[in-house]
Amino acid sequence: MTTQGGTLIIGATGGIGAATARAFAVSSPLTLAGRNGEKLQPLATELGATALPLDVGFESHVRTLFESLDGLETVVYAAGAALPHPLAEADAAKVRAVWNANYFGVLWTLKYGLPRLAPGGRLYVIGARPELVTARGFSQYAASKAAVARALDIARLETRGKTLTLVLPPAVDTPLWTQVGRAPRGALAPEAVAAALLADRAGLGVDELRVG
Repeated sequence: MTTQGGTLIIGATGGIGAATARAFAVSSPLTLAGRNGEKLQPLATELGATALPLDVGFESHVRTLFESLDGLETVVYAAGAALPHPLAEADAAKVRAVWNANYFGVLWTLKYGLPRLAPGGRLYVIGARPELVTARGFSQYAASKAAVARALDIARLETRGKTLTLVLPPAVDTPLWTQVGRAPRGALAPEAVAAALLADRAGLGVDELRVG
């Protein structure tokens, strides 16, 4: 069975993903996708949404996800991983996990999701401001986010009638920061990012959305 229209949030159990799901639930049929099924289903039940578990690192998972959806009005890619460590201690499993969440998941979403996005549809990808992630231990996080930004540049050249937006918030107070201690003082609430996405969706749309 194919679900028509509405909004898809990928990475819906993260801080930004969950806040965005709650923001969009009031105005759009909602599909939530994420790896943590134990968190995903309760959130979907709360919001009256459809839950579709997946691991974005597997192309087959993302392909199957989009085969069940069509005519989407909005896709928000909010999955991500940091797993910071020095280059001298680079660990293959951690590197793959970061690139799967931050880059390859986006790549498969572009490949299989753009054909399922309705004319005039919007795709939002949560990126990172280069000046904020140029820090010790963040080589793979920074590199994967930079790669996504460039991939979106090319995707815009290859796509007509749809808006692909790179979202660039400042530090956001989400569980991602538990990997390095705690969120920086003054970190933005995830609800502020969600509100910015909802406001942009109601407007003309931009290629780059700076939040905060």
